Amino acid sequence: MAFPPSFLEELRTRLSLVSVIGRRVKLTRKGREHTGLCPFHNEKSPSFTVNEDKGFFHCFGCGAHGDVIGFEMRVANLPFTEAVERLAAEAGLDVPRANPEERARESRRAGLHEALESACAWFEAQLRKPGGREALAYLRGRGLTDETIARFRLGWAPDSREALRSSLMCAELPESLLIEAGLLRRPEGGGAAFDYFRGRVIFPITDRRGRVIGFGARTLGDGQPKYLNSPETPVFHKGHVLFGLALARQSARDLGAVVVVEGYMDVIALSQAGFTHAVAPLGTAVTEAQIEELWRLAPEPTLCLDGDSAGQRAMARALERAFPLLTPGHSLRFAILPGGDDPDSLLRDRGVAAMALVLEQARPLVEAVWRLESEGRAIDTPERRAALEKALTERAMSIGDETVRWQYVRAFRDRLWQAFRPPRPVPAPWTGKGGRVQPGRLRGQDGRLVGVGAPGGIRPPYERQERVMLALALANPGLVEPIHEELGRCLFSNESLDNLRRGILKHLGTGRGLDADELAAHLRADGLSPVLESLLDASERRMHSVRGYDRIEDARALWNDVYHRYTRKDLQADVSEANARLAEEASPAAWTRFQAVKRQERSASARDDEAAGTEAPPSRTE
Repeated sequence: MAFPPSFLEELRTRLSLVSVIGRRVKLTRKGREHTGLCPFHNEKSPSFTVNEDKGFFHCFGCGAHGDVIGFEMRVANLPFTEAVERLAAEAGLDVPRANPEERARESRRAGLHEALESACAWFEAQLRKPGGREALAYLRGRGLTDETIARFRLGWAPDSREALRSSLMCAELPESLLIEAGLLRRPEGGGAAFDYFRGRVIFPITDRRGRVIGFGARTLGDGQPKYLNSPETPVFHKGHVLFGLALARQSARDLGAVVVVEGYMDVIALSQAGFTHAVAPLGTAVTEAQIEELWRLAPEPTLCLDGDSAGQRAMARALERAFPLLTPGHSLRFAILPGGDDPDSLLRDRGVAAMALVLEQARPLVEAVWRLESEGRAIDTPERRAALEKALTERAMSIGDETVRWQYVRAFRDRLWQAFRPPRPVPAPWTGKGGRVQPGRLRGQDGRLVGVGAPGGIRPPYERQERVMLALALANPGLVEPIHEELGRCLFSNESLDNLRRGILKHLGTGRGLDADELAAHLRADGLSPVLESLLDASERRMHSVRGYDRIEDARALWNDVYHRYTRKDLQADVSEANARLAEEASPAAWTRFQAVKRQERSASARDDEAAGTEAPPSRTE
């Protein structure tokens, strides 16, 4: 069966060749290529290479060569049609069926690409002619080198109604094709078609493969509009295209990162400064299709926004479009520029280091949402707090993926608790008599000493459970290997405790078999002494009863007991929330969510019943 060439091109660019081949071949990165043992013949030394940028694999041993479709055909022993259909399903593409109408459309699209490429070359040539001197001076005045100008194929459209039309029609490109490509325009009242771009600097817009599909243009004078894009055509859809994508793809893959800025000049200036992984939407807020495109380049694209009100509005629009699309491992980050600066001006005024710092300080999506919803909002009454909680919950509930959705629900719940909780008692390092306060005790607001673990004290129940779990791991390092996955899934609400959790996982995940003293020494070297000492303090150890057990099985039994109680609290909150939502709106989505959390509750109860016959060992105290 014949498939339209445009569909096959889309399929090849939509799928990562390294990802498809990497499912069957262990690949090792070497420069711009990946190597591994050839799956098509027996070999001991790798001679099989994969070039993601060029889109092919090649074996220097047996000569096997091809693209992603050819690999699927060979490795799965499939005919061409079945290989295409399997890969299309993986890429989320509908398989078109070739027919005379589709073949005619393909022929038309090929003609449009030819016309647009001819126009691009013509615009480039005009920039170097006497009529383009002002435009060339403008670009150089913006700090662009001739090499950068050539790399982005910048050009000039003379202020003439028929200069481009005459040149391309002399090349035997029909007027109807030039109109369809968005290069010419007919007057509303009828008459001869005229050049669409006139008296403007030209910025060619390409697809993923680098083919010209349209143009952006900027006037040098006071003409309006200041910026102008090609109209929608069969090959140009503004909401699906990112400026600079073809040039940024390889860098983005190499770095595992991509930066999204506002304008063409921002992309070009960043690329010239070494940030070659920058792209931009075409004069609009980033769309759902563009977000999906960005995720094919990097798991967490960084949106670089102005710090003013316009930047806040752009962030809000991006959040609204991204939230329903979030999946495990795919998110966004937000880098906020200093007031009054864009990337181009920041680079010119403060240099590369200032831009690098802005990107380094990019906020994760959850932090951006929290700030957007909470900053400037009064939360001094129950009603206002409820309004903030409702806004955050609505954000979270718009996420399509259930796992990510409930991680956000939990994250927002923890932040709300931190924001609304009563002030912490003030640490009291000295008593009134000049003696030191007993370790593990703080001075409350009324001046009295409060035990850190006292019932009804300053810690919520789940934070006390977090401390118990960490204290168990510190006193019994051999416990961490069997509970490594469970501890890794936890996300502690207290930042210091979560840093310590990550430190424990890091040092005990190396397989070096550290004992308790060695582990503590490594954690102190990581700067985790304050929280570590509070957990190792004698009063803490008496309070939590977690001294080292003679048998690791006993420590594991106590861990299981605390961990199950810890996770059940989140589940109970989820059940209550789902119940309340169902009572409020009784929608199919609410009913589905209610059923899901009830299934989780039943599963947890079954696990508890199964474990009920195994009694936890008695706690040991000093």
